[in-house]
Amino acid sequence: MSKKILWINPVGTDLFDRPIKDYLNEVKNSDTYLEVISFKRGPHHLEYQFYESLVGLDILRSIKLAEKDGYDAAVIGCFYDPFLSEAREISNIVVTAPAESSFAIAISLGHKFSILVGRRKWIPQMEENVIKYGLKERLASFRSIDMGVLEFQKRKEETEKRLITEAKKAIEEDGAEVIILGCTAEFGFYKKMEEKLGVPVIDATIAPLKYAEFLVELKKISGISHSRKGKYEMPPTEEIKNWNIEEHYQFKW
Repeated sequence: MSKKILWINPVGTDLFDRPIKDYLNEVKNSDTYLEVISFKRGPHHLEYQFYESLVGLDILRSIKLAEKDGYDAAVIGCFYDPFLSEAREISNIVVTAPAESSFAIAISLGHKFSILVGRRKWIPQMEENVIKYGLKERLASFRSIDMGVLEFQKRKEETEKRLITEAKKAIEEDGAEVIILGCTAEFGFYKKMEEKLGVPVIDATIAPLKYAEFLVELKKISGISHSRKGKYEMPPTEEIKNWNIEEHYQFKW
């Protein structure tokens, strides 16, 4: 069953585009077409909420364009899951993001999960998402490795060492049965970690891609998609047109 999926790196640099595409091409279904994009402007990471707010319109524009271009799904490639609800509200394609996807998989693999983040700064916002998704009781802990997004792939040996150290603490001290890598830039470390730790380790790039493939297949087979009652009710097209939102915000509806 063919699937066309757009991966959005919601940052103003293409630093991760080729590495992530090459990495995901190894795990995607053979009938999945995958494209990876980033933005021509904006912050190079989203470690600060202010940076996240700057990329909101570009994320939503990209998803609306993906829908028009015949994509079946889009992945918002940041573990904060920025603008995930808004994206579902305005589009009819499948939209996934790393945290929600990783959590959905984790609760099928063990009772409690721990999330390994780069910096303590990230934890409050990510914890808010855990609570929002109704999984507070399944969270064992957050553990920080004290590294930034742009360091993980530059300092791979150090990243791996710190991830394994904190994961062991999460398992032995916090009761974690599943480990989630809490940043898409932490890709490529899960296999070695699973070998050393003996528990499932969820890669935050693989999880949303495979979740998107699953949801696209579910939609094509059964017609099931996100609900239009309540939270994801779509804004009226008439209002969008009357208020000149397309013109004022360069937003193609």
